Amino acid sequence: MAAYHHTPLPICPCGRRIAAHCPDASLGGCRLRQTTDDAMKNPIQPLTPDAEGVMRFKANRIVQHLLDTHPTCGLNQIACMDFSDDDRQQFAQLIGYSLSGYGDLSGYVDDEAYSTAANMADGLDARDARIAALEQKLSEMRAAVDQLREPVARLLEMHPDDLKG
Repeated sequence: MAAYHHTPLPICPCGRRIAAHCPDASLGGCRLRQTTDDAMKNPIQPLTPDAEGVMRFKANRIVQHLLDTHPTCGLNQIACMDFSDDDRQQFAQLIGYSLSGYGDLSGYVDDEAYSTAANMADGLDARDARIAALEQKLSEMRAAVDQLREPVARLLEMHPDDLKG
C-alpha cells in the first residue's frame, strides 16, 4: 500500500487555510479578513461636556493610567507603531480627546468617524449617528456625481441625460 503524502494548505494571515476561503489571498490579502475587519469597527465612546463645556469622549481611566505611567510608551511612540486607523481612532477616544481635536486627527480619523461622533454629541445613539453620517456621505457623493455629469457627457460626446442611471 502506497503511503499518502498530504501537503498542508498554506495558512492565511487570518489563520485559516487559504484554499478554504480565500484562493486569491496572495493577490492582496484575505477577502474574509478584510470583510471582517471592515464590518467589526470599534465602538465609539460616549461624549460628555467637560467643566469648561468642551465636548469630550469619556476617557477610560485604565487606558489613561497606563499612558501616564508607562514611561517608554507615550503618544509619539504610539504614533510610530503599526496600528489600524480604527484602533487609533478608538485610542484617541479612550484618552478623552475633545470632539474638535478628534476632528483634527486627519491622518486617521476620517469624515465618517468624525461625523458619527458629532452626531452622537448632538444626542443620537451610536447606530443612528452612524446611519446619519453615512446618509450625509451618500448625499455628498450624489452631489459630486451630479456636478460631473455635464463635463463627462461633453467628454464622451453624449447627452447628460444618457448618463443618468
